Amino acid sequence: MQANTRGIVLHAIPYNDNYAIVAVYTEAFGRVSYLVPRNRRRKSTVQKALFMPLAVLDMEVEHLPKRDLHRIKECRFCFPQTETFCHPVKNMLALFLAEVLFRTVRNTEADAPLFHYLYNSVALLETLDKGVANFHIVFLFQLLHYLGIYPDTRLQREGLYFDLLNGEFTSSLPTHPHYLSPEESRVLARLLRISFENMSLYGFSRQDRVRIIRRIIEYYRLHLPDFPEIKSLDILQTIFD
Repeated sequence: MQANTRGIVLHAIPYNDNYAIVAVYTEAFGRVSYLVPRNRRRKSTVQKALFMPLAVLDMEVEHLPKRDLHRIKECRFCFPQTETFCHPVKNMLALFLAEVLFRTVRNTEADAPLFHYLYNSVALLETLDKGVANFHIVFLFQLLHYLGIYPDTRLQREGLYFDLLNGEFTSSLPTHPHYLSPEESRVLARLLRISFENMSLYGFSRQDRVRIIRRIIEYYRLHLPDFPEIKSLDILQTIFD
C-alpha cells in the first residue's frame, strides 16, 4: 500500500552497511519503522540528512503487509527547520525530546490529537525567541495529557505532599520514597500552570531547572513501563550553565 503522510523523526540506528532503521511518528499510521539508505545515491529522493531528531517530514511511503520495516519512496521537510538543527540550545532540546518520545510514544495506531500536539510544538520551537530554556519543561508536562498520566490536581492546596507514584496531592506522608515535600509540591503547583504562552515569564536557576527535569523524568519512569535512562539528559543540563 502506498500513502502520503506527515511524520516526526524520533530515532535512527544503523541496520547494515547500506540501510538505517528510522523510527517515525506518523500522522496516518502512528509509530512506524522505515528502512532508509545510509549512503547518498545520485538519484535518490530519500537523503539521510533529512532524518534529524524531530525533523518534520512530508512523506510518500510504501507499507507492505505483515512487515515490521517499511519504505519511504519520497520525502521532504514540511517546513524549514534551520533554527532547530543549527541553534545549539534548540538542537540539544530536539535531541532530548526526540529520545523521550522514542521511549514513550509506542502506539502503532494513528492518534490525531497527539500528532497535532507534536507537530505544532516542533513548529513553535523553530520560531521561538523567548522562553527557549523552559520549552522542554512545558513540552513534557503537556505530553502527560496525551499519554493519559497527567497528575490529579483536584486536591491541590497549600501544605500537601505530591505522591509521584499515585499522581496526586495528599495530606498524608506517603509510605514509599517517591513523593515531593510540601515545599516541592508548592513549586509543582506553580509549574502546572506553565504553558508555551507564558513560559518566558518563569525564571529558574540552573539548579532549579535540573531538579525540575529530573523529577519530571522520575514521574515518567514511575508511570510508563520499561522507561529507561534518558542518555541525553546529562548533556542537556550542561547547555544552560
